[in-house]
Formats: sequence, structure tokens, C-alpha cells
Amino acid sequence: MSKRGASPPPQGALIKRARSSSPPTNQIAISSSNDERQQALIRTVQRTSSLEAPIISLTGSHGAEVMSCRFDPTGQNIAASSADRSVSLWRTYSPNNNYGLLPNLHKAPILDLQWSLFSQVLYTVSADQTLVVTDLTTGQRVRKLRAHRGIINSLDRTMGGGAGVELVATGADDGTVKIWEGGDEGTKAPVSVFEIGCPVTSVCWSADGSNIYAAALDNEIHVLDVRKNEQVYTLTGHTDTPTSLCLSPNGSFLLSPSFSSQTIIHDVRPFSPSPARIHRVLMGAPAGFENTLLRGAWSKDDNGRRAAVGGADRTVCIWDVENGKVLYKLPGHKGTVTAVDFHPKEPISSY
Repeated sequence: MSKRGASPPPQGALIKRARSSSPPTNQIAISSSNDERQQALIRTVQRTSSLEAPIISLTGSHGAEVMSCRFDPTGQNIAASSADRSVSLWRTYSPNNNYGLLPNLHKAPILDLQWSLFSQVLYTVSADQTLVVTDLTTGQRVRKLRAHRGIINSLDRTMGGGAGVELVATGADDGTVKIWEGGDEGTKAPVSVFEIGCPVTSVCWSADGSNIYAAALDNEIHVLDVRKNEQVYTLTGHTDTPTSLCLSPNGSFLLSPSFSSQTIIHDVRPFSPSPARIHRVLMGAPAGFENTLLRGAWSKDDNGRRAAVGGADRTVCIWDVENGKVLYKLPGHKGTVTAVDFHPKEPISSY
């Protein structure tokens, strides 16, 4: 009587499947076959943020293109302004609901917005030449200033010196940069006015609030000293109009995309090792032919190791600032990505 031979090995590899109790949102099924019996494994992926999913689409609140979007200082909320003259308010985390819509704040497209640093108000500027302050607890407009004689393209805010007063800077097509007292009880007259001489596309405060960076149609970035009330120097290097300005979290570098599809990182430290003050030149975010003012941003959770700019190729380009290489091209939109912002505490971007 002979012994039975060994059983032939089964076809395919043995796969250990995850328990049914493990959360499915952190797993990815990987397979090269359509046969369910040969599905490969289920690999756990380490999530890096508190979002419910890697990509979340916030839709349904606007009837025209979104011009700007920003996280609030806590990272719990997102505000987006649109050409339909409204501002939508969203929750960053689940259920990601649209908890507020502020309609008809202006009489023309709202081109930029900023959350207040210390109070529950929102600043918006528009093509109707006005600066509006809205109380977010009531949804009511508390201040409206006829700020400029041209389209207002940009605004930024900072805490002024040791006075504890929030200051708002605006830049417009009338060739001026103006500083306003923020909050809901400021004066109607500007604190200071700077004449640039050509349309201003973007403004940005320095880290200490002593300077304002103003990008203009002359392809230069003008550095304005608030205390002396004069221009101290300019940043050059662009061959076409810079579209926006954003200061790095450490206050040492200035991100400036342009219509030439070239994004320059300027060194704005007091003593720069480069005479031209150009730290990096980044390529990969096409500006397109629409001449849209594309807004860039720095990552804040890692102290500015990454920079991002939207493009006419319907993606957001994210670079590693240290070596200038493209890290990601994030898709999802059907048109030009006009604005991008990073969460203040987590690796989350909104665009």
C-alpha cells in the first residue's frame, strides 16, 4: 500500500486579509486582475490629516468662478469669495457643510478676502472699489468703505506694532496702496497712502508689520516702509506682471507667481546673500492667456517647506522649496485654479 503524494500547491499566493473591524477608510485594494478570487491585498495607508477622506469636494454654493479661498486662523473654517458677489463659509472637517452664505456684499465680483486675526469679522474687497467688513456672528455688514478709485485687487491684514490695532492694506488699479484701521469701528479715512504710479495687483505685510510688499504692473515688487511713509527698495526679476504675494511662515521669503508662468521666491531678510534677492525660481504652474491673478500659498504645518500655486492647466502645483522640484500636481477642477491656501496646523490644502 503506497502513501498518498503531497497535494499540489494552490494557484496564486496566500493572502492575509484585514479584519472586518478595521476601518475601511485607511485601506487600499491593489489588484491586477478582475477576478474577485485573486484580489490582492488590502494595504493600510497612514493618513496624515484629520479629514474624512483624502479629497473632499465643496460644491453647490456659487454660480460663478471662485476668486479667493482662505482658512481661518484656527483652521476649522474656510471662506471662499466669488464673482457672483457672495462669500460662502464651510466647515473644514466632517460633515464639511456649507454653514453660511453671505450674498450681495458688494455690487461687483469679490476679488479677495481675509479673516480677521483677533475678532469675528471678515474683510472683502471688490471690483466695485469698496472694502467691506462683515460680522460673522450675525452675517451683517458693519462697515463699507469707498477705499479706492479703481478695482481693488488685493488686501492683507496685520497687528500693528504694540498698539493692538489690526491694520488692513489694500492695493488697487488706481496705482495706490492704502492702510486702514481694521475691526468694526475703524475710521473712514485711511491711516496712510502710498503712490505706486501703476496698477497694484497684490499687497502683503512683512512679518513685523513695518513694511508692505506691493506687486505692480511694472513687473516689480515695491517695498514700502510704513514708519517712514516711503518706498525703500524694489524686488526685481519678473519679466511679466506678478499676480500675488505671500510671505513664508518664518517671514524670510516672499512667494510671487507671475503672468510669465514663472514663480519667484524672493529673499526678504535684512541681509540677503544674493544681491538680486532671488532665492528660487519655480516652474510648473502655467498662467494661461486669461491673465487671471493666481494666488499662491506656503505650507504652515512644516514652517514653509512647500509652496503652491494654481494654474491654467486645471491643477495646483506644489514644490519642495529646498530643491525647487515639483512634489505634486493636484487635479480636480474643470478650469483655471485661481487660488490656493494651506491649513494652519495640518497638511491640508484648499483650492
